[in-house]
Amino acid sequence: MSDFDIQYVARLARVRLTPEEEQRLGSQLGNILGYIEKLKKVDVSGVEPTAHAFPLVNVTRPDIATGSLTNEEALRNAPARAGGLFVVPKIVE
Repeated sequence: MSDFDIQYVARLARVRLTPEEEQRLGSQLGNILGYIEKLKKVDVSGVEPTAHAFPLVNVTRPDIATGSLTNEEALRNAPARAGGLFVVPKIVE
């Protein structure tokens, strides 16, 4: 397939190619485009369109409301606390 310009494609990709690379990559890209043309000829009329080859299943746990931590439990490992709150360094002047 020679209906594409490898230099144009390289320019779009912002890649500099040596003449040897142009020859080799042009041939490879031609093979890829030829394979795509073969795929266009495949009869897929009985195949249902899908986004994934296998169905995806969400593996997260169910969202069930549970009790929360007490204030003391939340502050147990705090490096500094005061008045039932976390004490953090001031970052805004």
